[in-house]
Amino acid sequence: MKSSKKLGLIVLFVLGMSIFGYSQYASASQIVVSISQSELVNENEKGSDYNIELQFENPSLLILTAGDTEFFIIADNEMVGKGQLESFTLQPLGSSYAKGTFHTNSNVDEKSQPVKISGVIKYDVFFTSIDVPFVYYPTEEQARKFIHQN
Repeated sequence: MKSSKKLGLIVLFVLGMSIFGYSQYASASQIVVSISQSELVNENEKGSDYNIELQFENPSLLILTAGDTEFFIIADNEMVGKGQLESFTLQPLGSSYAKGTFHTNSNVDEKSQPVKISGVIKYDVFFTSIDVPFVYYPTEEQARKFIHQN
């Protein structure tokens, strides 16, 4: 009888941890991204180079450590640039800033157009890692500052 109680407790523990893990993964998938700073560094016939700072808000109870993250800038369904964010850590229910750089192609149209920033962040959590995609749609004004600088 005692071994069946132990087995029951183990099953309940594993089930509870699974539910908690899934709920935290679902929360981590809802990370909010926004542009806090974008600065033109270099511009030539091949394109433009920028320094960027993005703010990430973590709605989960997990400490999320992100490695270097590649992201893409898409306008009118075409990739117009790509960038790299440095490693950063997101505290539970908190926000963090990540600095990076990106390059846009010289053929980016200066007219106002919908812009999307997307990428996949690999977070190290406990003894595993999870890939969480992020997509950010800046406002027209943010896109103008972010890519066009005018």
